[in-house]
Amino acid sequence: MSSDSPQDLLKLAVEVAEEAAGLIVERRRGTITVADTKSTITDVVTAVDRESEELIRARVLQARPDDSFLGEEGDDVVGTSGVRWVVDPIDGTVNYLYDIPTYAVSIAVEYDGETVAGVVVDAPKGEVFTATKGGGAFADGKAIQVSGATELSQALIGTGFGYDPARRQVQAEVIQQLITKVRDIRRIGVGAIDLCYVACGRLDAVFERGLNPWDYGAGALIAAEAGATIGGLNGAPVSPEMSIAASPALFAPLHDLLAAANPLRA
Repeated sequence: MSSDSPQDLLKLAVEVAEEAAGLIVERRRGTITVADTKSTITDVVTAVDRESEELIRARVLQARPDDSFLGEEGDDVVGTSGVRWVVDPIDGTVNYLYDIPTYAVSIAVEYDGETVAGVVVDAPKGEVFTATKGGGAFADGKAIQVSGATELSQALIGTGFGYDPARRQVQAEVIQQLITKVRDIRRIGVGAIDLCYVACGRLDAVFERGLNPWDYGAGALIAAEAGATIGGLNGAPVSPEMSIAASPALFAPLHDLLAAANPLRA
C-alpha cells in the first residue's frame, strides 16, 4: 500500500491544491461574474470554480486513474482503488466574487471511507494547512495545536450561515442566544478556513449547519489532528446536519448551548 500511504496522498494533494490556488488567484485579477446558482439565488458558482475543479480532477486522475473523485461542481467519478478525493475548488465563492481576500482550495483524501490526508490552501495568503491521520497538523510545515481555551465566556467562536432564508432565520436566533455567552462571534465565510483557524488557535471553536463533505473533509481532519474535539449534536459525527470543532474543554458547553437552541428545526 506504499502508494496509498497518507504521506504520499498528501504530497499529491498539496501539489494539486497549490496549483489550483495559483490559478484562482491569477483569475481573480480579471473580472469575475456569476456563472450559475445552485440551491438559491444567493448560492453562486463562478466559471473559475469549475475551472479549478477541472484542473484538480485532471491532475489527480492523471496520477491515480483508479481513484474516486467527489467535487462540489462536477460529476462524481467512481474508482476501484478504495481512495476517494473530496474537493472544494473554491471554498468561499462569495468572498471570491466580491474580492474579499479569504477563500481556499480544500482537498481531503479518503481511504476505505476514512479521511487520511487533507490540505487547505488559503489562496490569497498562500498559507497551507495540512494533516495526515495520526500524523499531526501543520501550517506551512510547522506543527499547530488548538488554543486550549477552557471558558466559553472567553471564547471566540466562528460560524456560518446557510442560503435558505428559513434556515438563516433559525441561525440568527441561535446566534442571538449565544452572543451574550461568549467573547465574540466571527463569520469568515469559508468553512474550511474556520476549521483550520480552530486548529491553529485563531478561533477557539466553530459550529455550522449545512457544511458539505467537501467543506469539512480536510479541515475537520486538520482540526482533529491539532487536538480539537469534533462532532455533531447528541453524539452524531460531523455531517451536513451539524459540524462542531472546539478546544476540548469547550466542546460540551458549546454543544449543550446549541442543542438547547434547537438549530436543526429549519
